[in-house]
Amino acid sequence: MRVIVVGGGASGLMAAYSAAYNANEVLLLEKNEKLGKKIYITGKGRCNVTNDCPPEDFLPNVVRGGKFLTGAIYTFPPERMISFLEEQGLPLKVERGNRVFPMSDHASDVTKVLEEACRSLGVKIQLNETAEKILVADGAVYGVKTNLNSYQCDTVIVSTGGVSYPATGSTGDGYRFAKEAGHSVTPCVPSLVGLNLKNCTVQQGISLKNVVLTAERNGKILFSEMGELLFTHYGISGPLVLTLSTKINRLPLKEILLHLDLKPALESNKLDARILRDFQERKNEDMKNVMRGLLPAGLVLPVLKSAEIPSDKKANSVTKEERGSLVRSLKNYKLIPESLRGFTEAVITSGGVELKEVDPKTMESKLIRGLRFCGEVLDVDALTGGFNLQIAFSTGFLAGNLK
Repeated sequence: MRVIVVGGGASGLMAAYSAAYNANEVLLLEKNEKLGKKIYITGKGRCNVTNDCPPEDFLPNVVRGGKFLTGAIYTFPPERMISFLEEQGLPLKVERGNRVFPMSDHASDVTKVLEEACRSLGVKIQLNETAEKILVADGAVYGVKTNLNSYQCDTVIVSTGGVSYPATGSTGDGYRFAKEAGHSVTPCVPSLVGLNLKNCTVQQGISLKNVVLTAERNGKILFSEMGELLFTHYGISGPLVLTLSTKINRLPLKEILLHLDLKPALESNKLDARILRDFQERKNEDMKNVMRGLLPAGLVLPVLKSAEIPSDKKANSVTKEERGSLVRSLKNYKLIPESLRGFTEAVITSGGVELKEVDPKTMESKLIRGLRFCGEVLDVDALTGGFNLQIAFSTGFLAGNLK
C-alpha cells in the first residue's frame, strides 16, 4: 500500500515509522527545511517526550478527547514509547512529575532518532515540499498535490499540527484539508498559555510558590489548585496559569472571576493573629514596611490598595475592620482576566478535527476512505508534562498501523 504522511513532526514521524513497519511504501512530506521543528522547542529545548505513567494515570491529564484517546493510549502507552526510543539508541531519564527527557537534554536527539528509525525502514522523506491539496474522488483519497509534484497513493495521513508556534510551520493546513474533505473543525484557541490581566499593578517578575489560584464562573468553581505563578508585563504566567488556561480557553473570559490565596497555609483567623503580632512588634512603622514580612516587596502596595489601607499608615492605627479587609485581600486577591495570550506563545492548540468524524481505533476519517488524522490536528489536548507529545505518538502509531 502506498502511504503519504503530510507533516514531519512528532505524530507524522511516528505515523511514517508505523506505516513502514507494516510493510507499506511511505512518503513523508515536510514543508520546512528540517523535520520536527516543534520538537526542538518542547520542554525548553530538552523535549519532554512523554510521562512515565500507566494509561489509567495518563488519561485524567487529558483535558479534551479522553474517551476518544483511550484506545490509542492503551495500545501505545508511554511504556512502549520509552522502550521504542531506548531500543533506537536514545538513553532517557525520568524527572519530577514522571516527566521523561533524553539523557542528553537535547531535543534534537529525539528528532534524529525518529528520523533514523523511519529511514531504516525505507521511508522516503521530502523536505521543503508543501502539500497544497489532498486529492479525493468517489469518497476516497487517491493522492496529494504539492507545490512541486502530484503523488498517487492509497492512504493520506494528515499530521500537520495545530496553529501554535506558527514559526515552526504550524499554520493550520490540516484544518483546511479536513474542511475540504467535508469534516467539521472545532474553532481553535490557544492552550497552555499565559493570561493578559486588566489593570494589573503587581510588579513584573514577581514569582510566587505555594499559592492557590481559583477560577469561578456564575458561582461555580472551574479550577482551584496550588502551585507556582509568575507576574509578567502583561499579566500572569507560570505552571498554575498554563493549567488554568486549558480549563477556561473556550469560555467567555468576562464571565470568569480569578482570585489568589496568597497564604493558603493559614486559615483566616490564624492569619489575622499573625498580622496582629507583626503590628504589635512594628507598631510605629508604615504599613508598606510592615507588610514585607508577609509578602514580596512588589506585592505589598497592590495588596494594601486592595484592602483600602494607605501605605503610609502606621501599624498601630490600623483598625480591626481594616485588618479584616487585609486578611480578605491576602486570602482572596482578585485578578481580572482580559484575554489569553496568542498562538505565538501557546504550547498547544485546543480545537481541531471533530472527533465524532474519526474512528478512534484507526484514526481514519468516517467520511473519506483512506484519509487519516493524528496529533494536534485533532480536537484533543492535555496538560503539560509530556502528555501532549505522547498523544501525538500514540495517535500517529495507530494512524500508521495499516496492514
